[in-house]
Amino acid sequence: MNVGRLLMALTFIFSGFVKGMDPLGTQYKITDYLEALHIDWMFPSWATLGMSVLLSTCEFAIGIFLLFAIRRRLVSKIALAVMSVMTLITLWIVIANPVKDCGCFGDAIVLSNGATFAKNIVLLAIAILLWRKPLLMPRLISKSTQWIVINYTFLYSIIMSLWSLWYLPQFDFRPYHVGANINKGMEIPKGAKQPKFDTTFILEKNGVKKEFTLDNYPDSTWKFIDSKTVQTEEGYVPPIHDFSIEDSKTGEDLTQQVLQDPGYTFLLVSPHLEFADDSNFGNIDQIYEYANEHHYHFICLTASSDPAIKHWQDITGAEYPFYTTDETTLKTVIRSNPGLVLLKHGTVIRKWSHNDLPSEEQLSKPLEQSELGKMPKDSAAGKIATIVLWFALPLVLLTLADRLIAWTAWIKKKEKSNKILSTFKKKRKMRKKIVAGNWKMNMNLQDGVALAKEINEALVADKPNCGVIICTPFIHLASVAQVLDSSVVGLGAENCADKAKGAFTGEVSAEMVKSTGAQYVILGHSERRQYYGETAAILKEKVELALANGLKVIFCCGETLEEREANKQNEVVKAELEGSVFHLSADAWKNIILAYEPIWAIGTGKTATADQAEEMLAYIRSIVAEKYGKEAAEDTTILYGGSCKASNAPELFSKPDIDGGLIGGASLKAADFKGIIDAWKK
Repeated sequence: MNVGRLLMALTFIFSGFVKGMDPLGTQYKITDYLEALHIDWMFPSWATLGMSVLLSTCEFAIGIFLLFAIRRRLVSKIALAVMSVMTLITLWIVIANPVKDCGCFGDAIVLSNGATFAKNIVLLAIAILLWRKPLLMPRLISKSTQWIVINYTFLYSIIMSLWSLWYLPQFDFRPYHVGANINKGMEIPKGAKQPKFDTTFILEKNGVKKEFTLDNYPDSTWKFIDSKTVQTEEGYVPPIHDFSIEDSKTGEDLTQQVLQDPGYTFLLVSPHLEFADDSNFGNIDQIYEYANEHHYHFICLTASSDPAIKHWQDITGAEYPFYTTDETTLKTVIRSNPGLVLLKHGTVIRKWSHNDLPSEEQLSKPLEQSELGKMPKDSAAGKIATIVLWFALPLVLLTLADRLIAWTAWIKKKEKSNKILSTFKKKRKMRKKIVAGNWKMNMNLQDGVALAKEINEALVADKPNCGVIICTPFIHLASVAQVLDSSVVGLGAENCADKAKGAFTGEVSAEMVKSTGAQYVILGHSERRQYYGETAAILKEKVELALANGLKVIFCCGETLEEREANKQNEVVKAELEGSVFHLSADAWKNIILAYEPIWAIGTGKTATADQAEEMLAYIRSIVAEKYGKEAAEDTTILYGGSCKASNAPELFSKPDIDGGLIGGASLKAADFKGIIDAWKK
């Protein structure tokens, strides 16, 4: 069944593709059918052209959908309906013979009416089989992403048709294609099959009329009245059999004069000048003048009447001669009205749509010295590859991406169902490691900018294994932002106001901080709590304003020496977090970095032991887990602050719950600060 499905899919794809590649040719064939039914008068040209694009798009889409097994039940029903109608139409053309060629494959493959009917019978049988068992077609792409293929298929087919209408078909299967010699196309080879005729003679004798053939022709006593000749068998018909050029005024046949000319000849081709696009007549006149300048022939071939020719001359000012050629022939020569053909000694060298005529720059040289006078170098294989890749490559990439997404979803499902694997993944997941410098109230602007430059240069030259942030006084922010590579070093402020704006002299709002280029802000530092009386409520306001303005918050917490000695450190830290940050949503929490700083170890030279620091950070992570869940706690970066330096940083950072440091005095010298940063490399 799937072999039949593949055959049917490829047939529809090819049929839709060649029709879409030549929408005007498909339009002409549709008009032939309508004329055979005597209803062509009901459909204007734009309607038949729309039918052409719609037919090619639908056929191409059905083929692609069958190939990828998209919407299997629906598409199988549509395919059956289409094949039922097509089979009935081809049965009619076999019986009535209204057209010699059904046009199923455009000009690419010409089938007899009988062969077309046989082909459709086979496809109808396949369509019935697919309709009965549509779910046996294996999908090439998941159901959830089928809409992408559907939309892309329709879009590709329509664009392909519009491109061919505006320019010319990428593939020319007609006998007047580029490279074809018209004279050779009209030749009948030696030994070719000749047509056969039967002649009947009507004779009279004694008032009695009878019909005779050559086999039983009577004696001379019979008087000849008339004869009838009927072709009984077709002979060889050359690809070009109806090309002629005639001067309508003199009746002179100019065909060979044009085709035997050893030089270049421009043919302006217009089946109907009354319907021709005159928007580019200036370009046509320019080419005519170019031809005259270089002594090339330039003529217009048309099937239009003298009044139509006169009207064209009036609106365009055309001075080139007009000759008559069969309408169907002109439509076959080029799919553009008007179109331009370049001949040399009867060989088609170039073709142009009226929308894509040679430019003034291209006409700067004689044809003998120009690329225009040579055969184009485009190969059929290259064109096929380009067109196929434009469609196939995006679909292949889409299919691979879809399979990858499906595989990833399967893995995730398995991971969720496997507690061991899930646990392993959580252990494996790495939190962001950060070393943040807090300059506090140190250094003037010039010294601060110099230090920032030095830190930046050192880290650009030797990439850190962690995130690095420097938090500067307000006056430094804008200037420091200009000298930092933000992909290597982040910038933060040491504080922000608990008000959004207003009459608060000396304060700096979160919005102001953000406007300098800063991404972070330190809040809740013990020195702000101790010296400036910042309460939990004030810090809560600051946190909310900072987050609202797109800043990430480094929130500090920690206990005094008295609280540590009274074994109240857990109680104190929990209260500080609950009072200022634990009200945040889970999404907002993702922008919080915690920093534990034992107040008794800040600027004193005393340092909590690695085990003491680890114990407190593990506790902090546990209460975060209680509030936001274990996964959020595992993702939260928690820093240690308090007399951290290059000598003790490796030991501190080796602990599983310590994700970096908030560095004070040691951040004021580039070498000292880099020494701490490099602890992550040890």
